Amino acid sequence: MQVSVESIGNLERRMSFSLPADRLDTHIGGRLRELARTARIKGFRPGKVPTKVIEQRYGEQVRAEALDGLLRETFNSAVREQALQLAGSPRIEKAGDSELEFVATFEVVPDFGDIDVAALKVVRHTAEVTDADIDQMVENLRLQRRTFQTVERGAKEGDRVALETWSQAGDERLPAEGSEKGATLIGSGVMFGTIEQALIGLAKGEEKTVDVDFPADWRVPQLAGRQVQVHLKVTEVSEPVLPEVDKDFIRSFGVKSGDPEQFRADIRANLERELKGALMTRLRREVGEQLIVAYSHIDMPPRLVENEARSMVQQAAEQAQRNGQQVQIPENAHEGFKDAARKRVLVGLLVGEVARRNQLRLDPKRLNETLRLIASTYEEPEQVIELYRNDPQLMNGLQSRVMEEQVIDWIAERAQHTEQALSFQEAIRN
Repeated sequence: MQVSVESIGNLERRMSFSLPADRLDTHIGGRLRELARTARIKGFRPGKVPTKVIEQRYGEQVRAEALDGLLRETFNSAVREQALQLAGSPRIEKAGDSELEFVATFEVVPDFGDIDVAALKVVRHTAEVTDADIDQMVENLRLQRRTFQTVERGAKEGDRVALETWSQAGDERLPAEGSEKGATLIGSGVMFGTIEQALIGLAKGEEKTVDVDFPADWRVPQLAGRQVQVHLKVTEVSEPVLPEVDKDFIRSFGVKSGDPEQFRADIRANLERELKGALMTRLRREVGEQLIVAYSHIDMPPRLVENEARSMVQQAAEQAQRNGQQVQIPENAHEGFKDAARKRVLVGLLVGEVARRNQLRLDPKRLNETLRLIASTYEEPEQVIELYRNDPQLMNGLQSRVMEEQVIDWIAERAQHTEQALSFQEAIRN
């Protein structure tokens, strides 16, 4: 196999290589013979289909599959022989008219020199789930299932208030006629804070006018950045009624026995799972920040950084769409993400290099534990596990995640680290 590699940039390389014709012919011939033995074609007995018929029907497909497989195999072999560490996916194109000559363009991992993880200083956060955290979660679940009943008193924090409003901004009245009807939960932040606070103490039928200074980025353009008189009229006040933590309430959350202790045990397990993820997120960020400080002077592969920046733009747009926002992405939107993308690429490449240099391998036990942890959040855990095991894309994503966490742990254990205890609530606020 003839291979030549040239540098076309600081971290970009061009590889010219050719596929071995004899191996291609051997692969094609073997596959066609296999099809001749098994193919079922009308008018011919199994195993008796003439070679020409097989070639006419399957030859083009078999050749394309053989070329693709041999292309990947030959390129990967050349990469190993040349001791190259690729950063991202290569772009492979034909060289001229020959179907056996190719040119691959790709970027390589930069030379990080000696990666001394012992010089890093990492804060490792710790936390635990307490009975108070479980009590708080039970209260949150009660709040989710609350109902409301009308009251004949002034509104207070936590009450739901139905109201009619209209506003006067200079000479402009909004709406021009009548009023807008709505409702808010005092303390929820659904309405502007000054307005919510003005509702406290008002009973059904009572009115009030309040001066409000709306910020420049307020969601209602006609009010943004203006001082407005807002007229309020309360039409109903309702107070929350929380359900009792009885068997029916507990069963509604999937605990068939209705047993309070089992309910609390399930809540603890869920909170501990959430906490484990939050602490790993903090550790990943902590290690990543230290790696960025230590190796920020290293040039990153520009195409890989640009691809990451474009991916980040797409993710941000999808999140905005999920939040109901209309999104138009400018062509150069990725430029604003390049700094963050560069840092993400830097950390990703460093984690990969640490794993490679120290021959770290995916821990099957940790992989299974993570998979079972994910599956435990669903009603049919075994079905979820089976889904992952039968879907290569899902499993590859999980393996990458677990491998990254392994390397992050490995780095943190060998770095200069101090522990900082947090409460559960502090820990999950990332």
